Amino acid sequence: MRLDKYIADTGIASRKECAKAARAGLVILNGAPVKDVSVHIDENTAQVIYCGKNIQWQKYVYLMLNKPSGYISSSDGDSRSIMRLLPEKYSKMDAFPCGRLDIDTVGLLLVTNDGPLAHELLAPRHHVEKTYYYKCSPAINEEQRKRLEDGVDIGDHFTKPSHVSCAGDEGEITLTEGKFHQIKRMFEAVGSKITYLRRVSFGPLTIDESLSEGEWRELTPEEIKSLQDKTKR
Repeated sequence: MRLDKYIADTGIASRKECAKAARAGLVILNGAPVKDVSVHIDENTAQVIYCGKNIQWQKYVYLMLNKPSGYISSSDGDSRSIMRLLPEKYSKMDAFPCGRLDIDTVGLLLVTNDGPLAHELLAPRHHVEKTYYYKCSPAINEEQRKRLEDGVDIGDHFTKPSHVSCAGDEGEITLTEGKFHQIKRMFEAVGSKITYLRRVSFGPLTIDESLSEGEWRELTPEEIKSLQDKTKR
């Protein structure tokens, strides 16, 4: 890998900025200053210091974000994009939300630049479960709950079986698909309305309750492996 790409992929600087820093003697490779950042290096063993900081290249990043209301699941330049909640370096690394949550839906959102893994997690054949805590009005009864579980007509789609629990006007619903506004449309189909929706799990990932809305953290190696294992089944 080229040295300038190695540095740029960490999100700390652009390739142009890398070249400028190198000319100023601020790029150190394996203990020695480097003037030409087009040099090829072994990204797995190289020791790189950029402007006094030790940096380490990562091919992929995996983040858990507790999405707040008012933000959209987009990686574009929209001022409401969830990427605005993350350090700029992740945008430079081409990270994006894996799947979507409605603008007023909160909770667990996976952000990554691992396109192959994201594609597999969202592929229908893997039946990745997504669980949401909901509040609705009016409260649904047992007959309505059973209809939701069996599948309902939401206009352009008949939903797959799901699991629904309810206690008064709140509960949890687990789906293996994700059509546009699906849960809201499902509840409307049985005569109720969603008033609050929070995703609490996505496949093997469960929301870290220590994260306030708008906060994020990197996934642990164990969490990353659990996602990778999910797509191998």
